Amino acid sequence: MLTQKDKGKLIEKYKIHDKDSGSPEVQVALITEEIRHLLSHLKKHPKDFHSKRGLLKTVAKRRTLLGYLKHEDEKRYNSFIKKIGLKK
Repeated sequence: MLTQKDKGKLIEKYKIHDKDSGSPEVQVALITEEIRHLLSHLKKHPKDFHSKRGLLKTVAKRRTLLGYLKHEDEKRYNSFIKKIGLKK
């Protein structure tokens, strides 16, 4: 789970304007970090099916947000994908 400090750093890095905390870019960045934590947990505990289900739900949520971003502004989507290091 992400701490408030980690979330603050991610928000500062990916925000669009000063008071931004809910743009698709920020949400995807937070979800991506959560996915990385879940993946490292599942490497240690491969039979933890509850966490695996949570991971799948989180990945689906990220995919939905990325689809929304791509639909709204494809240029912004492409630059964000490169910045965060995801594959298309």
